[in-house]
Amino acid sequence: MQIRKLREERGYTLERLAERSDLSFRGLIYIEHGRRNPSVLTILDISTALGVAPGDLLDHIAPQQPDDNPVD
Repeated sequence: MQIRKLREERGYTLERLAERSDLSFRGLIYIEHGRRNPSVLTILDISTALGVAPGDLLDHIAPQQPDDNPVD
């Protein structure tokens, strides 16, 4: 997740992002540190609070390659 990087670029504290996204401070800490996987709705809340597209939070994840041997 790119949440911390984007949060810091905007000068937001965890408290400020929690307030803007209507999420708990502790929940954001867990997400930023990879201890909790956010739901799709949580990703939407965070991306809205940061003013970015939801995919921008996940941009470091490599897209999956299609199977070379598809099962039909």
